[in-house]
Amino acid sequence: MTLSPDASGATDSGKGERIAKRLARAGLCSRREAERWIADGRVVVDGQRLTTAAVLVTPASLILVDGKPVAEPDRTRLWRYHKPAGLVTSHSDPEGRPTVFDHLPADLPRVISVGRLDLGSEGLLLLTNDGELARRLELPATGWVRRYRVRVHGTPDKAQLAGLDRGITVDGTVYGPIKAVLDRQQGSNAWLTVSIKEGKNREIRRVMEHLGWTVSRLIRIAFGPFQLGLLNPGEADEVAGRVLKEQLGQDHAHHRRAP
Repeated sequence: MTLSPDASGATDSGKGERIAKRLARAGLCSRREAERWIADGRVVVDGQRLTTAAVLVTPASLILVDGKPVAEPDRTRLWRYHKPAGLVTSHSDPEGRPTVFDHLPADLPRVISVGRLDLGSEGLLLLTNDGELARRLELPATGWVRRYRVRVHGTPDKAQLAGLDRGITVDGTVYGPIKAVLDRQQGSNAWLTVSIKEGKNREIRRVMEHLGWTVSRLIRIAFGPFQLGLLNPGEADEVAGRVLKEQLGQDHAHHRRAP
């Protein structure tokens, strides 16, 4: 079979789909990681070692990564996972710290995370076998609110909290609207409920510290329509297929069906 170059990046169901997208759908990696794998010479399609990601593949294509065949993508699946503090949200850590993926329940297939939680953060982390879904849910355009319970050291000022709804700039980084509500003050500590849409790197910690309050616990309790609920630390629970379709719409479900 002759590989089809495709410089535009568009996918035509009559011709196939981009190789990076195909690897992401198989749950192996993100599109960006797939492009790095190709640059490193790790991907072979129908006997040809790829040098560019601008290649279209079809269900008939034989795809190898590191010499191992890549199976057809499974149906899209999503799990809620209660990430404990002290784990890195990465498949490997150069510093040798324990990772989320080292501590997942044994019955989970290979999954990737939807976004990340910092080493010291805990709570709801969504996991999926579909890299395209992870990419879609991470985009700010999806508009899903991430909600957190946050314990800070200090006495938060309600007027300052209300002002976060207009957004804030910290050390040159512009953060969008943040909804922050004081739940209770306990001595020198306070509990807040904080809701954001973007989730930039260490956003809540940086904003709170900028206002003079040090974050001592940060627990994500919701990501869009999905809740942490009563999951214990380290537990994972699969989202029912029916619920997934309701929340994601039919377009993604259709996207995953094999031709």
